[in-house]
Amino acid sequence: MGGELAPETNADAYRRRMARRKEVQQQRVGERTLEKGLVLVFTGDGKGKTTAALGLVLRTLGHGEQVAVVQFIKGGWQPGEAKALELFGDALHWHALGEGFTWETQDRDRDRDLVQQAWQRSLLYLADAERKLVVLDEVNVALKLGYLQIEQVLEGLAMRPALTHVALTGRGAPPALVERADLVTEMKLLRHPFREQGVKAQAGIEF
Repeated sequence: MGGELAPETNADAYRRRMARRKEVQQQRVGERTLEKGLVLVFTGDGKGKTTAALGLVLRTLGHGEQVAVVQFIKGGWQPGEAKALELFGDALHWHALGEGFTWETQDRDRDRDLVQQAWQRSLLYLADAERKLVVLDEVNVALKLGYLQIEQVLEGLAMRPALTHVALTGRGAPPALVERADLVTEMKLLRHPFREQGVKAQAGIEF
């Protein structure tokens, strides 16, 4: 450990150990030469799953690459990030193809049709080598509700170009998707202002 957690009280001893640590880290980095398109899953009950994926969107756009975002379930409103990212023009394709939560839509057949339409749109982007990153937002929820089958998703992931990254978000990622993923982050809920304090959804925080 470094910083105030280091055992050394002598500055020279600290510098020597940090220099050794740097050499080890540089060697580790140098040994990692593989480049591939990654499957990244952001799941769990905590807030931040879509936010994490959109952080990747911003990074990818910042490198001059093209991105596609397909939102399942969501679509009853235009979130702030969609408005802000309009600045990137055709480099970003954004589709909110749902109509909201199931208790709002109250129509299973229409919800199912919209999810399948969103998936067909997703397949176009997954097959497009020009798209460096494809975000399938809330696709895990569509899977959980039975509107989309895990076999469809795994087949779609398998067909993408070798260097295309895919981020899949939403609670309840199925085990088969977790097993297939290269990176899985589970957001854990510890506190939430809506639950503990009765704070409403606020612009810039929730949407």
